[in-house]
Amino acid sequence: MSDTITNALPDIPRLYTAVCEWLACVVYLAIIYRRASPPRTALVLALGLPAMVAVQYLAGILPRLLWVFGMLLAFAGMYLIIVLGGRTGKREGLYINARVFVLAELVASLHWQLATFLHIDMHDEDHPWISIGMLLAVYAVCFGSAWGLERGNFSRSKPTVPAASSTVATVAITIVTFAMSNLSFVSTNTPFSGSVGQEVFYIRTLVDLCGFAILYAQQVQSRRLATNAELMSIDARLESQHQEYLKSKENLESMGRLTHDLKHQIAVLRTEASSSTDPSSLNEGFAQLEASVQEYSAQQHSGNPVLDVILTSKSRTCVQRGIAFTAVANGKLLDSMSSMDIATLFGNAIDNAIEATSRLDDLQQRLIRLALYAQNRFTVFRIENYYDSALNKDADGNLRTTKGERRGHGFGVKSIQPVVRQYGGEVSIQAKDHWFTLTVLLPQ
Repeated sequence: MSDTITNALPDIPRLYTAVCEWLACVVYLAIIYRRASPPRTALVLALGLPAMVAVQYLAGILPRLLWVFGMLLAFAGMYLIIVLGGRTGKREGLYINARVFVLAELVASLHWQLATFLHIDMHDEDHPWISIGMLLAVYAVCFGSAWGLERGNFSRSKPTVPAASSTVATVAITIVTFAMSNLSFVSTNTPFSGSVGQEVFYIRTLVDLCGFAILYAQQVQSRRLATNAELMSIDARLESQHQEYLKSKENLESMGRLTHDLKHQIAVLRTEASSSTDPSSLNEGFAQLEASVQEYSAQQHSGNPVLDVILTSKSRTCVQRGIAFTAVANGKLLDSMSSMDIATLFGNAIDNAIEATSRLDDLQQRLIRLALYAQNRFTVFRIENYYDSALNKDADGNLRTTKGERRGHGFGVKSIQPVVRQYGGEVSIQAKDHWFTLTVLLPQ
């Protein structure tokens, strides 16, 4: 069997390959979370294009035996663009760059296959717009489609942190894809090689497409696993809130019975003490005791038993932490809401406020205000707390936790939003003049 390609097509111009590799970097830098500032990313991309062109032309003058070395240089160039342009981690950069490399190979091969099949002469001086139009059309469709597919596959608000096993698998898929797609250029005497020009490029394009699809599916699966893990954390938080509510309800019922009995006992003691020779001192002591009992017997009465338990429990937490907590709530507005949703909504919102306010050194600034009322056919829930530090937000506008340990924390607002959306409502957050305000609108 001959080891040469029949009707071999001309090689892809080095300039086209360099532009493909650069555009693939642009696509992924546009969809991933970047720690780098936009000016830095733009500067890296501006310098990256001529660098990739130089690398391609350098690879073109290397001996054929160093062909693989030339491809490694191109891979390294794209890796540097991703790492420097996005300030990604090393493993993250490798994980992303593998996709960049496969996408660039796919688009370059597809464009050249179409151009040669349609006999478009890239050196036609009489009709240069035909080749340029073909180039722009294929690149626009391919890179635009890749951007549309992958933009929902990577988070814009947090870095992609692949596991070591995922990175190894990604690199292995990339190596196999590249090797199989270019096998015919090395030897046609294999069961997986082509021996005709168009056939060779068809195999190359198809294998690159399969490689891109596999990497895409891998990232979809990774995102699904990460989402499931986050949902499990939120579910654990919800279950914790529910158990806290049940425990608080039981404690409050016990406390209510205790204080009821104590009031009667104090009344009897007061009657007996009135016959004492010095009743004034005894009455004063009993008055203090009664006031103390009255403090513990004070409960919120909003009109909703679940909300009463939550507000009473959180009020006592605020007292223990030196927080002035004011609540004005019409609990009857929540009659259509389940107990679990009430506990989730109000429990998380008040917990977030308590957590933020407890960090204030000035006790005069430890203030929380809560209101639940009806307005214009809406049930309005608003909670405000004072804060003295800057708020951290991600690229999507979501609040970032200020706690040192991020895993397992920061789900308060995330737990609130699904509950509100379930009832057709909206959540808004505003921070102004050191007052943080969370407002929930629920249609009645």
